Amino acid sequence: MNVIAKRTLLHYGEKYPLAHNAILAWLKEFERHSFDNFNQLKDVYGNASIVANNRIIFNLKGNDFRLITSINFEKKIAYIIWFGTHAQYDKIDVSVIAFDIKLAQKKK
Repeated sequence: MNVIAKRTLLHYGEKYPLAHNAILAWLKEFERHSFDNFNQLKDVYGNASIVANNRIIFNLKGNDFRLITSINFEKKIAYIIWFGTHAQYDKIDVSVIAFDIKLAQKKK
């Protein structure tokens, strides 16, 4: 799978140092796969959940952090939407939270 906005994941790794290694491990593992549908993804990521707007939620670092993605299975592309702590996740509406475009515009 191709992950769009890898720089965004690296930003989150810096913002949440406790999650840095978990983010990198997820990215490396996820990119090795090619999923045709959510059921195939679920076979590998048993804790993944699908919610409104075809958003898929991953639990990282023992469920301490949540990663929201939008996956186009046909094109084999995953878009990073949001990352944060479990407590922060509980305060957002997953179906409408938008990608923070300012993260994509940040320079390295």
